[in-house]
Amino acid sequence: MKNNKIREIILGKALDPLAKETRHSMALVAFLAWVGLGADGLSSSAYGPEETFKALGTHTHLGLYMALATAVTVFIIALAYNQVIELFPTGGGGYRVATKLVGPYLGLIAGCALILDYVLTIAISIASGVDALASFMPLWFQPYKIWAEAFFIAVLIVMNLRGLKEAIQILLPIFLGFVFTHLVLIVYGLAAHASHLPDLVPNTLNETTSLAGTVGWAGVAGMLLLAYSHGGGTYTGLEAVSNNINLLAEPRVRTGKVTMIYMALSLAVTASGIILLYLLWDASPIAGETLNATTFRRIIENAIPHGGVTNQVLLAIVLAFEAGLLFVAANTGFLGGPAVLANMAGDSWVPHKFRYLSTRLVTQNGILVMGIAALAILFWTEGSVTLLVVLYSISVFLTFAISLLGLVLYWSRNRKKGTHWLRRLLLSLLGFVICAGILIVLLVERFLDGGWTTVLIIAAMAWMGIWIRNHYRETKQAIHSVDDVFATQPFGPNREPIEPKPDDQTAVFIVGTSRGGGLHALLWVQRMFPGHFKNFLFVNARTVDSHVYGGEGAMDHMREEAAETLEYFVDFCHSHGMAASSYLGFGTDAVDEVTRLCEEISREFPHSIFFTSKLIFARGDNWLIRTLHNQAALAVQRRLHLEGLQMVILPMKV
Repeated sequence: MKNNKIREIILGKALDPLAKETRHSMALVAFLAWVGLGADGLSSSAYGPEETFKALGTHTHLGLYMALATAVTVFIIALAYNQVIELFPTGGGGYRVATKLVGPYLGLIAGCALILDYVLTIAISIASGVDALASFMPLWFQPYKIWAEAFFIAVLIVMNLRGLKEAIQILLPIFLGFVFTHLVLIVYGLAAHASHLPDLVPNTLNETTSLAGTVGWAGVAGMLLLAYSHGGGTYTGLEAVSNNINLLAEPRVRTGKVTMIYMALSLAVTASGIILLYLLWDASPIAGETLNATTFRRIIENAIPHGGVTNQVLLAIVLAFEAGLLFVAANTGFLGGPAVLANMAGDSWVPHKFRYLSTRLVTQNGILVMGIAALAILFWTEGSVTLLVVLYSISVFLTFAISLLGLVLYWSRNRKKGTHWLRRLLLSLLGFVICAGILIVLLVERFLDGGWTTVLIIAAMAWMGIWIRNHYRETKQAIHSVDDVFATQPFGPNREPIEPKPDDQTAVFIVGTSRGGGLHALLWVQRMFPGHFKNFLFVNARTVDSHVYGGEGAMDHMREEAAETLEYFVDFCHSHGMAASSYLGFGTDAVDEVTRLCEEISREFPHSIFFTSKLIFARGDNWLIRTLHNQAALAVQRRLHLEGLQMVILPMKV
């Protein structure tokens, strides 16, 4: 069986990026976006409330404040990020906000934090999901959790390589099952102890006053702030819609806002409701179980006394849906992470290949990198959810703080009537203060327990991004200098087009966006083979990457730019009395498209020899340089040689 057939069986048939119905069929409506992107936020209710409650220690009565603070904070962050959706409807979220409103280098920091955030989204969701499953497994299963986590990541990688909408539709029943079972448990759990609710507020106030008499009001405030910060993982995932709004169905802004409402409402009810359940049902940690599992067991046993096996089955179903939702949330990392990498690749902070789409129109390189990085972090942390939450929360709240700072700066500079700028400024400022406060507390309190690792990883990623961007800038300047040299090449006097003859000797030039590179190859061939070639054909295959495919009008702009470049080469040849023509193709893989065009040309012009240029760096070649620059010339040459066609690669030193 051929490799292409195997790939088609695993990943599905190739999609046409130029077909309008393809884009329409892949775009997410608000409900599916809530499932695919909102699962990240909703799933945090499986570990965020638990970290909050544990941080209270023996003073669990303070949980009432945490439940209220959780619900309010969710809506503050969600409303603030609605502004990001309005201001940046093409996607990019926190990275684009920071880049445009604060500056490129803080944008780089926000982007690095977002990438780490999405890697940790995968890691922590998978780890928490396996923990939930392990809660009703024998203790001997504990050492094998890490291998189960690796298996689930591999499954999600394959699903996402097939396409985001397919992955979401497969995971939809799990998402709905989680929402239904947890909503029933929360409603029943509160109703069963409804008699305790009237006394909850006065008892909480009395106990708080008593505690303040012992440790002081500053001590109480410190306990609340610490628990609030430890539960910061609860708010993660709310940024997912603004980061990936380019995936949504039109009108994108409205779809994004509706999705954000779904996310905020479902997360606020679930997370704050679970904290109240802990409080009312006197939850306490049990070895080998999550706090959710312990609390849900008590609720089910209360609902069905002496249920025996039935209760065990019901608990297993609830925890299975919880684990399943965490796997759906892990999928958000495979949607959002590659999108951030693609945006950063557009600004040359990461290798440009992260913009490329596969035949299934997903950013394959980004998906693979996110999966491998998540696996590495899981093995390094041994799947410790507590440590992962620290790393996760710091990276998320760093992005939140920078993004909300950008919004504060934007509204302070744009005080236009009718924009409600003051209300939006105050909302952004409140969100910034909350997120920056949580970030500072986490860094100070957990610096030695993993916080330093987060800072080190983000700093290393930022340094690498600066190096990569400087390299691309220097390369671009070198290519421009070549263009400048050949820009003075004069056109000849001839104005009549000359059509190529199929039986004549033909030189075929594979060109890109650089006119200097194309003319360099043309003049080199004329100098080395004077008078030998009668036909001069120019081939350009443009890559439909994530920016072109997701950007409104970007496809038309790419067509016009490519046609203009080819027209320049053809007109230059005609002006000097040379027969010339051009061929233009579009696809997700430049090598495949160039090879197809060259094979087509060889059938029409059997006496063809193919030429292209390749950058040769004066400083030498290494694996990093090969990663930053695609090796399309060598790949095309190999493919054409296998088909019996001759191709020459001309060196262009930079």
